[in-house]
Amino acid sequence: MPADESAPGHALLVIDMQVDFCPGGALAVPGGDALVRGINAAMDGFAAVILTQDWHPAGHSSFASSHPGKAPMETTQMPYGPQVLWPDHCIQGSDGAGFAPGLRTDGDLIIRKGYNPAIDSYSAFFENDHTTPTGLEGYLRTRGISDLTLVGLALDFCVNFSALDAARLGFGVTVRTDLSAAIDLQGSRAAALKSMAGAGVTLT
Repeated sequence: MPADESAPGHALLVIDMQVDFCPGGALAVPGGDALVRGINAAMDGFAAVILTQDWHPAGHSSFASSHPGKAPMETTQMPYGPQVLWPDHCIQGSDGAGFAPGLRTDGDLIIRKGYNPAIDSYSAFFENDHTTPTGLEGYLRTRGISDLTLVGLALDFCVNFSALDAARLGFGVTVRTDLSAAIDLQGSRAAALKSMAGAGVTLT
């Protein structure tokens, strides 16, 4: 059973609800903008709310434009493993990196990730080498937070990786699939749901 949302140790983690991930953005997730109202409403039920932002420098190594001859959605090998190459998106300070219109941003913390030009960062907890921390775990421990509910974009990438890392770190983890949307790249949505369930993440 999911932990009590209103308990002091339970936080809502809002993943990458940004303009570039909404319809019309550089890396649009279908239905991303439709989540805003529900996420806003959910915020009032939690003792703490943390929001994340993808925050890439121009020319980031995860951009297809940084790899001559490569196209968006192709995969390449990086020193830390396979990497999907994306359209340029969520460039620091750009309109596309801003939060989705209407999204409440009055949470407790905004954490930015993906700012290292040499490595992508899907997870809110670690860069894609799975070892370099973002600092979020320390913040949560200091706040006495033991349970997390995750919402946002995209279900099969940043939400998925964040949920798996949170579970691996010993947090109780729930993902609201009704308040998340997926890119669904070659079956990635189904694979993510299976992976999260296998890691003990509660899917609602």
